[in-house]
Amino acid sequence: MRIAVFDYKVVPTNPIGSCHLRMLQGLCQEHEFTVFAVEFENPCPERIRFVRVPVPTRPLAFLFVAYHLVAPLVYLLYRLRTGARFDLVQMVESNLSFGDVSYAHFCHRAYLQRHWKEAGAKGLRGWIRWLDHWLHALVEPWVFRRVRRIVVPSQGLKRELEEMYPFTRGKIHVISNPVDLERMTPPPDFDREAFRRERGCSPEDVVLVFVALGHFERKGLPLILEALKELGDARIKLWVVGGEPDLVRSWASRVREMGLEKQVSFFGMQQDVRPFLWGADTFVFPSLYEVFPLVSLEAAAAGLPLIVTPLYGVEEFMRDGETGFVVPRDSDKLQEAIAKLATLEVEKRVTMGKMAREAVRGYGIKSFVENWRRFYGF
Repeated sequence: MRIAVFDYKVVPTNPIGSCHLRMLQGLCQEHEFTVFAVEFENPCPERIRFVRVPVPTRPLAFLFVAYHLVAPLVYLLYRLRTGARFDLVQMVESNLSFGDVSYAHFCHRAYLQRHWKEAGAKGLRGWIRWLDHWLHALVEPWVFRRVRRIVVPSQGLKRELEEMYPFTRGKIHVISNPVDLERMTPPPDFDREAFRRERGCSPEDVVLVFVALGHFERKGLPLILEALKELGDARIKLWVVGGEPDLVRSWASRVREMGLEKQVSFFGMQQDVRPFLWGADTFVFPSLYEVFPLVSLEAAAAGLPLIVTPLYGVEEFMRDGETGFVVPRDSDKLQEAIAKLATLEVEKRVTMGKMAREAVRGYGIKSFVENWRRFYGF
């Protein structure tokens, strides 16, 4: 089958893009793929064609509009120039005005209606984020009505889309996000203590790790900082991994104002987050809204206990008190969970991490690819 895939960034550091990469790697010998993207790290150039969509990637609201305008023109010119025909056009969410399949990792209308006021995004950055969600929500019903199939990563998002858009019932398929268990396992030569020491942490410190590309407010960083300030325990450290330089600068300034600069370290965008997971003691992610955060799977696969809110997807494998702690999105409850984990014996934390790893064993890449293989046979 000849399949056109439209996605902004098909790269390992992009959540949806990395899922597309896994699918492309697994099925490129069986189908002919052409990827229309702004950025694409092609895993198999001899089998997968790449057509660049020349638009800037920031801010997201501008990217949404620009991609809607430019991607169809690029697609049309490509077809006219090459004579290519496609059996199926696959897009991400409502990022394209035409297509057969939408690979959705968010319901923007539900988020605006149910969660936006709690997100706490302010200023120009907050307004631009609201605009991006509003644009998506505006187009969602039109796109979801037109496509033949919608693929989502969790049962929770499936329920939410069906509540928001009843006409989607019957055409939503769940394909859970994948995790590479072998890749996430710490190698024997990884010097955990040296890695921690180089980042200012002693063996006695309890290191929390928070990983996000952006949207720190929605993903719960303010709650973590409030909890750390209230706990007042200097041996509890936080590594914040991810975020563009301007975002990191603004949050580093906030940390200094809170007097937490000795406990909180920012590391910005990383090509490989695994060493930070291997070096930490627990993964903390009190997000307001997710449909199945890949990083939670990776943290569990790396053998970390998790402190999370009851998120879509994560709720499918988390066992409160066994693989970590599930908490309401509340600073006091988060503080209690962090304190409880910090006082656990090291052996108990390690056991919880092993149980978390075991809980995500069913989310392997092989199963993910096989589910897409069956899906394309519809």
